[in-house]
Amino acid sequence: MCRHRGHVTRRPVGFLWRQEEFYGKEVVLADRELVEQEAERILEHAKDADVAFLVAGDPFGGLFVGSATTHSDLALRAVRAGIPYQVVHNASVITAVGCCGLQLYNFGETVSLVYWTDSWRPESFYDKILQNRAAGLHTLCLLDIKVKEQSLENLMRGKKVYEPPRFMSAAQAADQLLQIVRRRRNQGEEPGLTEDTLCVGAARLGAADQKIVTATLAQMTSCDLGAPLHSLVVTGRLHPLEADMLRLHAPDDALASLRLLDGS
Repeated sequence: MCRHRGHVTRRPVGFLWRQEEFYGKEVVLADRELVEQEAERILEHAKDADVAFLVAGDPFGGLFVGSATTHSDLALRAVRAGIPYQVVHNASVITAVGCCGLQLYNFGETVSLVYWTDSWRPESFYDKILQNRAAGLHTLCLLDIKVKEQSLENLMRGKKVYEPPRFMSAAQAADQLLQIVRRRRNQGEEPGLTEDTLCVGAARLGAADQKIVTATLAQMTSCDLGAPLHSLVVTGRLHPLEADMLRLHAPDDALASLRLLDGS
């Protein structure tokens, strides 16, 4: 968040200094707590000054799990407060993922994978993947991030102590999917995915060091794509041209059992 005037409680560090030099404005780090729980602080300044809310990716296109919903809420708050706003669109992982070679109009509903805990292991995203695959469509999986999160103990005690940041990797996402496949198979269900289901892992799309790997679901659990942010695609029906593109990022054995269905 940058603004023309107003009080900044502490000087920005690192990349925020560079942002201030570039824009010639004061810059405040708008972390999750500020945007989700203290959004009125942003809107208060916008009543008598121009405020720019800078985000990674497209504001409504989604880059992080839940980001589009949060930004929609901020826009609605502005409207209700009588504050005009303008959206400047940017690149989004939802379109950038096309660089892996899968055609965007062959994607179904985008899903979000969240970190499991010992007592919370949701599987609703898995069923949506199956629905997409039944229609022959690919599924883009947005992977969870945990930034400025509190432990349950610190939350209950009201302590402003935060856990180290965590970013779900494509390997972790594949492992969760594989656990669901094996659990449902053990229960006698037809799982819909198998260890050989073809997936695409994508990391840091748009950056100079972006990395794309095509692998089976089982192979993806051991793929190291490096630093965040990661995404995972579970493929549906492949057009021959898509398969040729995926081969650019695949080890030979990843496509050994691939069967092509020309959907053109």
